[in-house]
Amino acid sequence: MLAWCAVFAAPALAAPAMTNLKVEVKTLGGNPIERASVVVRFVEGRSVAKFGKRIRTNWEMRTNQDGVVKIPPIPQGKILIQVIAKGFQTFGQTYDVNEEEKTIEVRLKPPQPQHTEHR
Repeated sequence: MLAWCAVFAAPALAAPAMTNLKVEVKTLGGNPIERASVVVRFVEGRSVAKFGKRIRTNWEMRTNQDGVVKIPPIPQGKILIQVIAKGFQTFGQTYDVNEEEKTIEVRLKPPQPQHTEHR
């Protein structure tokens, strides 16, 4: 009986699969954007609770000179990436991440001209 319980309890005690994530932020021309604000948020997927201890699921960081930010291990599943940089349109998209290592390239667009309509 004890062995039977151990077989079914082991998967429940295992830590969730994690991903090492790297986000590269560039212009449409391929130039890196430094000091862009990158927000990464775990949305849904495998359990994020382990015996009452929560795994950190939100990060707010800035890109380096190469336009890169490395996120500490995050649970695999759906994640939301938001990027804000001065002089560019704000970016936001949800990704489904199931790999141990993942690099996501974000291309920011220049701001759109203001549109005013008078009647």
